[in-house]
Amino acid sequence: MHHGVDFKVKTALFIDIGSTYTKAVAVDMENEEVIACAKSPTTVMTDVTIGVNNAIAKIKEQTGIENFEVFRACSSAAGGLRMVSSGLVRDLTAEAARQAALSAGAKVINVYANKLNAHEAAEILDIKPDIFMLAGGTDGGNSEVILHNAKIIADIPLVFPVIISGNKAVADEVQRILEAGGKPAVQCENVMPEFGKLNINPSREAIRQVFLDRIINAKGLKAVQDMVQGDIIPTPASVIESIQLFARGTKRSLGMGEMVAVDIGGATTDIYSATNGCPVLSGAVLKGIPHPATKRSVEGDLGMRWNAQSIVSLVEEDFFCEYADVSPEKLRATLAKYKENPELLPEDEEERRIDLQLARQAAFIAMTRHAGSVEKIFTPLGESYLQTGKNLYDIQFVLGTGGSIINNPNPKEILSGVEATPKEPFALMPKKPKYILDKKYILSAMGLLSQVDPEMALRIMKKEMVIL
Repeated sequence: MHHGVDFKVKTALFIDIGSTYTKAVAVDMENEEVIACAKSPTTVMTDVTIGVNNAIAKIKEQTGIENFEVFRACSSAAGGLRMVSSGLVRDLTAEAARQAALSAGAKVINVYANKLNAHEAAEILDIKPDIFMLAGGTDGGNSEVILHNAKIIADIPLVFPVIISGNKAVADEVQRILEAGGKPAVQCENVMPEFGKLNINPSREAIRQVFLDRIINAKGLKAVQDMVQGDIIPTPASVIESIQLFARGTKRSLGMGEMVAVDIGGATTDIYSATNGCPVLSGAVLKGIPHPATKRSVEGDLGMRWNAQSIVSLVEEDFFCEYADVSPEKLRATLAKYKENPELLPEDEEERRIDLQLARQAAFIAMTRHAGSVEKIFTPLGESYLQTGKNLYDIQFVLGTGGSIINNPNPKEILSGVEATPKEPFALMPKKPKYILDKKYILSAMGLLSQVDPEMALRIMKKEMVIL
């Protein structure tokens, strides 16, 4: 199947069930082009299939096609995949667990390091995670912390699946403790088998399996799963696939080169980077773990609608008003309106300027958190630099996606918020990137198509993405 699709297949339909909108993309697979796009509000409070069927009806109306031979879906509805993880050291196994969860398309609500205490256990109960990822200790290394944490988690009066990805020497014992406490537990390879070495793929697979086995039912997606072919996957996992494909290409076809993608949504801002390994600034030494070649970060406090107020607070209101050229009164009234009804779009020139700044500042803040940073240190041999995270100075392309970027008349102005700036001299943000726009909102669809025919997905992206 992977070497191209059976020649009889002519049409494909891809559905992305988001937290606000359900989007549908139809592809003509003979001519390799996107023939229709539609969206409909996600009916997450009632039954997601209503929103899905509405979006499909719009596609059928536009194309006149009744049946699509390929039909796949991804979802981030109902808060996406909410995850909590714990590890031994915050900068090492806890960070490794976080990276694994993010690359699986989860939304990491909290990360704990070292031994969990009663206060943290109460916090986890309050979070009600969909999945808990329990890491800690290299193989044959520390076993005390992961055993202690397993007992604490087992006693939390709530059922959620736990993925065990720590010291393999005690994994069986950890599983027994968790299962005795009524928690379904899955063992996978250690996320950090030896010091400083990342191994996130097994955890990604385990998370995906748990998502399919359990979360699909909990999120009301069972009926959709019965409608489509293949597995419903978390939307961010699908986007990761397509960005990786677009940047790296396939064995047969060249990709575009190293890139960063910015997706500003109503509830979160996600940043993805696809690089060759973990680039280090020349003359610097890497501190902590090397971040994964394809890395995703999610900022839950930077949503255009659900938490626009927090973007303004981070920038400070008076600066924000100055950037957007609006009065504080107008800004407050607009934010109050959006809080009341997150589906609203800007209605006048001032609101459009507010939206532009919300998006630009979200892109800037999210990028400062995603990119690596350097610090100067003094050694007996003179000064040197320590780098944490990835150096993104030389990234060639910044790709914009998400409604707030695509529907804005000045997408480039929003995206240029990710560029390196004297305001953040230690952040290793892109220096002189070129900008690309996912004009038709097809990234998640292309991730789904890449499961069927990666070559075609790559060619369609090269054709449909717009260079700004």
